Amino acid sequence: MAGNRDFLDPEVISRLMGLPMHARMPMLGTVTGMHRSPIRGSSLEFAQYRKYVPGDDIRRLDWRVWGRTDRYYLKEFEADTNLRLMLLLDVSGSMSYGPEGATRLDFARKMAGTLAYLAARQGDAVGIWSSAGQEAKTEPVHFPARRGAAHLGLVLDTIGDLKSGGGTSLIESLHEAAEQVSQRALILVFSDLFTEASELREAIQHLKFRKHDVSVIHLLDRQELDFDFERPARFVDLEGGDAVLADPTEVARVYRQAIREWLTEIDAIVRTTGLDYHRVMLEEDYAAVLARFLLGRTPKQSSGRR
Repeated sequence: MAGNRDFLDPEVISRLMGLPMHARMPMLGTVTGMHRSPIRGSSLEFAQYRKYVPGDDIRRLDWRVWGRTDRYYLKEFEADTNLRLMLLLDVSGSMSYGPEGATRLDFARKMAGTLAYLAARQGDAVGIWSSAGQEAKTEPVHFPARRGAAHLGLVLDTIGDLKSGGGTSLIESLHEAAEQVSQRALILVFSDLFTEASELREAIQHLKFRKHDVSVIHLLDRQELDFDFERPARFVDLEGGDAVLADPTEVARVYRQAIREWLTEIDAIVRTTGLDYHRVMLEEDYAAVLARFLLGRTPKQSSGRR
């Protein structure tokens, strides 16, 4: 059954259309595109010289270098290719936090769907990898990154159909993606990252070891950080744990300290792994978050002397 695509806003897409999505590292694609490839090709951007060896295409010899050095050198250029965008959405129970229609998963759905559409429009391949919660309402979904309108429709419908529930299996999903996404990809993770920091570090390092460009959209609610409750309340574990009745004034100090320590651990992971990390509050305008994300990945132009 086709999913509901009301998470796509044509006005937002139109505003962001002029911001291309760039890879931060060389990609391996199947068609000529706009992203740098580790394979040397014949695009217009010069990469380096290398010595001629028998069997090389003599049309690529640089005769000016030969005239100066009496040696044969070939020009190599960067081959441009298309990007593979793999959207990995956490669908554990805590992703349902927030009011109806404005939950963490709803925010992730809007961002992921918009980026999928933009990537497909610029000729890139798009796939989806959802992590199922333990005892979850839905099974995990794994669709490889492919190009084409029909496949984009499948990805968008899948995003619309996602439901959150159960305990987190984010770490397992990250390791599975590292092993099963066979070609280099931009793996974009949408999650609250409610998991052990040491396990998260290992999973990110696994993805980086497999040569993936990894980006994380860390979705948090302001109240989760400030813990500004004033009256005794019953706190419910959205991932299946026991509910706790507590007086916020008695636990606020310990809770805030624990949150600070956890975020410090996340920041350390970002520094040591080179993770492209974005901490996002649910109160933010998702279109503005997307604009920052895309602009932040734009290659800086080097200014050289003529």
